[in-house]
Amino acid sequence: MSKRNVVHIEIPAANVEGAGKFYADLFGWKIQSMPEMNYTMWEAGDGTGGGFPGVSEESPAGQVLVYIDSDDIEADLKKVEKLGGKILRPKSEIPQMGWFGIFQDPTGNVLALYTSMRPDFNK
Repeated sequence: MSKRNVVHIEIPAANVEGAGKFYADLFGWKIQSMPEMNYTMWEAGDGTGGGFPGVSEESPAGQVLVYIDSDDIEADLKKVEKLGGKILRPKSEIPQMGWFGIFQDPTGNVLALYTSMRPDFNK
């Protein structure tokens, strides 16, 4: 069973490469640019990490998205609805990486669930 750790944090950016440089200079984070996806990955010194997606309707500025480890995204999303939340994106694949789903809690906060294709990742 997963430990329900935070496994990824996305910070929307108008300029994903510029955001990478800003946070690398500010915090010393390791940065990996993925221009084909308009995305830049970051990793903090403790191994936690995330990315900078381009600002869009799905990733608006000011809405940091926290991904939480899940053993069963579909079951968790059903529980979200049962507890008064709303599914914003059903389980979807990130090719060669894993799966995610996005939900809104009853207060309106948006969070995501993530399952890695690598079974020992973030457990």
